[in-house]
Amino acid sequence: MNKKETRLRRARKTRAKIAELKAVRLTVFRSNCHIYAQVIDGSGARVLAAASTVEPEVRSQVANGGNTAAAEFVGKLIAERAKAAGVEQVSFDRSGFLYHGRVKALAEAAREGGLKF
Repeated sequence: MNKKETRLRRARKTRAKIAELKAVRLTVFRSNCHIYAQVIDGSGARVLAAASTVEPEVRSQVANGGNTAAAEFVGKLIAERAKAAGVEQVSFDRSGFLYHGRVKALAEAAREGGLKF
């Protein structure tokens, strides 16, 4: 198995458990240059809130989309948008990425913003 296959295997196991619980999930995807976050409803059919470093309003605030400062900004933004959509409790889906660096920064910022997971 290569690095991508092992990440996707971890993601599949996590998503299966979250789907079984029918929980609203906060999913994260990171690339080398950007980080993306979405809040998806329990059925997995609708995106309730989204934020990423690709958005023009975020790009004006952060210089580089691929660092922990940008991840913290996206974490606060996704928490704000989720609360506006009426979501307080989520399950954290890190998409198989290890919980450190940018993924950890986004999660902690979302918790500070008021999301519970």
